[in-house]
Amino acid sequence: MGRTPRVLVIDDDRLLCELIRTTFELEGFDVATAYDVIEAERALVESRPDAILLDIGLPGIDGIFYLERLRETPQTSKIPIVAISGSDEAGRTARAVGAESFLRKPFSPLELIALITPLIAQVGDSETDGSRDVVDAADLNRLIEIGRRQHQLLTEAYAQTVAVLASALESRDFGTSRHSRRVTSYATRLTLEVAPSLLDDPSLEWGFLLHDVGKIGIPDGILLKPGRLTGAERRRMEEHAELGERLLAHVPLLNQEGARVIRSHHERWDGNGYPDRLSAESIPLAARIFALVDSLDAMTDQRPYRAPVSWEAAAEEIRRCRGSHFDPDIVDGFEACEPDLYRLHLEELAAA
Repeated sequence: MGRTPRVLVIDDDRLLCELIRTTFELEGFDVATAYDVIEAERALVESRPDAILLDIGLPGIDGIFYLERLRETPQTSKIPIVAISGSDEAGRTARAVGAESFLRKPFSPLELIALITPLIAQVGDSETDGSRDVVDAADLNRLIEIGRRQHQLLTEAYAQTVAVLASALESRDFGTSRHSRRVTSYATRLTLEVAPSLLDDPSLEWGFLLHDVGKIGIPDGILLKPGRLTGAERRRMEEHAELGERLLAHVPLLNQEGARVIRSHHERWDGNGYPDRLSAESIPLAARIFALVDSLDAMTDQRPYRAPVSWEAAAEEIRRCRGSHFDPDIVDGFEACEPDLYRLHLEELAAA
């Protein structure tokens, strides 16, 4: 039996990396991911990939510079590299300095598989020396065909997710998309601090991003009200957590931690939250993490009904609510990584 082909994906877009990983694994590939050049170097030390997918727009070290370095290094000089970017000009530059091929974002993962498969086969044919099994291109093509139906289901799930998100954002103009990006960044960093294994679940970041999608069903008169809500309005607003879960229940991609975040991110450690009045460790861990960063952003962001408070005031309020609103261990994690969270906050302000 041929050796399982290995692909290294280097891209700072975690959601894209997970999409590529899921698709390629369905087709029989082994996939390693790196979100920056440092992680990529570590991955290359651990194992030599059969192909590299390289984002040109990497943070820190420029992707073109890193591509040149890969081509100059003997251990990686012959590995096929597919460059990806949203710019055709970047693609032309990547081809000029050694990329075998270029794909412009957005692209279909199946298109990427079809591109990488013959590149791996060509290198395998040229390097075969009797000591290394080479995956036969025809076998890989059969794997692709066998997995195509499974991948189609996955693609439909992503399309449904994106359609729901797009509908939610288009129907509201109160900064939801910016809020969602910020809290996803905060929550990912805090999760890395307190429970990094949760990040192995690809549904988690989708849950962070789509946590408030249920607000699509809340009337503007309540959602955008520039004052205190009445009791009836508050109860209606609180329905968004359950509504969001129902909206995305048919999306397989969100059936794990992501769904738990959507439903339970307004639960409180002391049991006074909603929709289920869960308390303490009966609240899903990812939802406990997200509850803190959601409150942090709510306090430091401009809302229709009030002005933002300073970061310092928000951080002090989080500490004050340790053991009531928030899990004490999550607050400890917040304090440990607060400098990183504040940096993300400043970057968002600069980009706004």
